Amino acid sequence: MSEPSSIDLDVLATAEAWAGEGRRLALATVVETWGSAPRPAGSRLVIDEEGRFEGSVSGGCVEGAVVTEAIEAIEAGAPRMLEFGVADETAWRVGLSCGGRIRVYVEPIEASI
Repeated sequence: MSEPSSIDLDVLATAEAWAGEGRRLALATVVETWGSAPRPAGSRLVIDEEGRFEGSVSGGCVEGAVVTEAIEAIEAGAPRMLEFGVADETAWRVGLSCGGRIRVYVEPIEASI
């Protein structure tokens, strides 16, 4: 994985600020890509329990699906691995028809006091 970009560092700063406000959060991270992918491995998205988010792990409907899964992960208190790609019929439904695949790890974040 490459060094975090300033955008990814901003996402982590946002996560820290939101956690300080007492929001329940999840962090989504692109852990693998194959072929054409809109964002590289290491890209991040922070999501709160209300569905507000900052950052990017993909584009369009894929990101919407990640936000939905993140809210469910926050509620369940358990991480999940998501995969989107053209071999998966959901790829067409969520808009990753560019020929690539991505794997995104979504984990709830516990706020430290």
